[in-house]
Amino acid sequence: MTEQFTHYIATERLFDPATPLLLAVSGGLDSVVLTHLCVQAGLRVEVAHCNFGLRGAESDRDEAFVRQLAAASGLPVHVKHFDTTAYAASRQCSIQVAARELRYAWLEELRQQRGMAFIATAHHMQDNVETFWMNISKGTGMAGMHGILPRQGCLVRPLLFATREEIAAYAAANGLQHVEDSSNATDKYTRNYFRHQVLPKLEAVFPEVVKNTGATILRMREAETLYRQAIEVHRKKLVEQRGAEHFIPVLKLQKAVPLASILYELLKPFHFSPSQVQQVQDMLGSGPGKWIASPTHRLVRDRSWLIITPLEAASSAHFVIEEGQEVLLLPEEAEIRMQVLPAENTALPASANIASLDKSRLEFPLLLRRWKQGDYFYPLGMEKKKKLSRFFIDQKLSLPEKEKIWVLESRHRIVWVAGMRIDNRFKVTPSTKEIYRLQLKRGAH
Repeated sequence: MTEQFTHYIATERLFDPATPLLLAVSGGLDSVVLTHLCVQAGLRVEVAHCNFGLRGAESDRDEAFVRQLAAASGLPVHVKHFDTTAYAASRQCSIQVAARELRYAWLEELRQQRGMAFIATAHHMQDNVETFWMNISKGTGMAGMHGILPRQGCLVRPLLFATREEIAAYAAANGLQHVEDSSNATDKYTRNYFRHQVLPKLEAVFPEVVKNTGATILRMREAETLYRQAIEVHRKKLVEQRGAEHFIPVLKLQKAVPLASILYELLKPFHFSPSQVQQVQDMLGSGPGKWIASPTHRLVRDRSWLIITPLEAASSAHFVIEEGQEVLLLPEEAEIRMQVLPAENTALPASANIASLDKSRLEFPLLLRRWKQGDYFYPLGMEKKKKLSRFFIDQKLSLPEKEKIWVLESRHRIVWVAGMRIDNRFKVTPSTKEIYRLQLKRGAH
């Protein structure tokens, strides 16, 4: 088995044999065999053990066993005690999730401290097969069908080639002792249920189900590589990034085949669920204005685009502009600069980002805020008021664009829809003596 072990490491290009490894060792059969194989193969390793304090004396027994195993093998050993229950309560997660988070966070911290290249865990073929069937049962995309990967970043699993029976046979042949985790006997955990109930029933009908599934996982890993390459081609054709926003052209997307899979992969980085992807697909045939939100983003069906924008906490920010103030810094790297100019011989710029107002009509302090439903103003050149919501429709603004609009108030009257139009009541006239000029600059700081 030592030969198979070194062959698997080389075939999967997991690491150079001279590379220092940090072994995650629980004291169970799998990690004991992994430790022995590493020593037999002459690898440079150190042992790390987590005591989660969940099984009382049994947890302490496991720790003592691992310390003795490391000493007998002549390996440095590192042990960490965790208050797993308190961590789970503080994070409002299950004990299993808490233990996994604590374990991998500490292992990575220790790896860096000790200057080790990789963390090695003792996952084997049965673990991989269980993961595969669990993912299939929950519903998964292509990624869930590759099971546990041999290498992910600084994490390696050099025992994935071996079945549980092969590992047990190796331990018996080499007289290796190990400890049993009593929690492995209960079926209350999903993985244990698949291990004790589901796979044995499959094996009763298909005796080679573990090895056959293992072979399927290898093929799915290769298929996923081709799949990812194809998805990236579609992503480059369909997704246009503009700052923090992403735009997908509706007409081009509708012609993409297979649409459901492509749409799923395009939206997955923005944390939309598979059921929401179907809703978005239905939105392609609807008119503009509909939207849907994931935990982190919102997707809006615009006239020609699907617009994906990060969710931002509702902003109640109000900025006060005092008389004589020269600059106001805004979120999203924007700013407004203010100056007072004599009206005589001063040209009025045509840019929508510059507001030229009759200073005598303003009452300070001015207030800058986000627009809200019900707001209205008198657009320049008009004697009749207009609701901003209607004005934005006429300007063909998308929902994300509307939400970024600022308005400037003087005594509860809107004097400028920033970056768009001033109010007719505050325009410069022949009788104006001083011009109050504001300039909106984006990406300014």
